[in-house]
Amino acid sequence: MSAAQAEHSRTEMSLEEMKSFIRNHFEEFVNRKNIAIGDVNFASDFVDHGADVPPGTPPGPAGAKQYVGNALKKFPDMQVAIEDMVAEGDKVVVRNVWRCTDPGTGKKLQFGGIVIWRIARGQIAERWAYLESPKAAS
Repeated sequence: MSAAQAEHSRTEMSLEEMKSFIRNHFEEFVNRKNIAIGDVNFASDFVDHGADVPPGTPPGPAGAKQYVGNALKKFPDMQVAIEDMVAEGDKVVVRNVWRCTDPGTGKKLQFGGIVIWRIARGQIAERWAYLESPKAAS
């Protein structure tokens, strides 16, 4: 069995399928505000290693749904755009830009981030994220 075949059997997806899955995840979960898709996309034992995750966030899909749901409540117009995407082995790395409006001031904000997703059995098993602090959009 080749290395590519071994990875495919572990993730149940090709590299291109993994990239498409993550692209669609961002689109549904954030841009379309379909928080319920988290129950499908995240593995039941999902682990979030992100430096951005607030203390006390529950483990598993519930934590990811709570975190993004709270962000969307605070910034209802939040959108994410994928700038770059690379897949290797069982991971997909994304460089993205988030844009929103501060409802209190009306000021347009944006921040960039790097997210690493690990895929297992066709679902998101782990996440590592590093996000910039929001700044005024240019």
